[in-house]
Amino acid sequence: QVQLVESGGGLVQPGGSLRLSCAASGIIFSIYDMGWYRQAPGKQRELVADITKGGSTNYPHSVKGRFTISRDNAKNTVYLQMNNLKPEDTAVYYCNAAYPSIYWGQGTQVTVSS
Repeated sequence: QVQLVESGGGLVQPGGSLRLSCAASGIIFSIYDMGWYRQAPGKQRELVADITKGGSTNYPHSVKGRFTISRDNAKNTVYLQMNNLKPEDTAVYYCNAAYPSIYWGQGTQVTVSS
């Protein structure tokens, strides 16, 4: 059974930081591209960051320079370090594993508010 379990979400003030973790089980983690997506109320799910099995990373303009994705294949875990958080970063954040199959975590809430 494949499981992606996110943790690390919460409430943070603008300008603050959070680190999300996603622990994977039931897959050969090292062969999967991993990603973080987010979905705010009333909006479509969007890519936040992804990292290939080879370690190449990709970020949209909205988070580039503030967010950093990394992976630890020995721990079957992908991380998202989020710095200088803004209210518009408020969303449910989802972990994704892609190729050869696609899997999603259950999501973790991130709220940026003063």
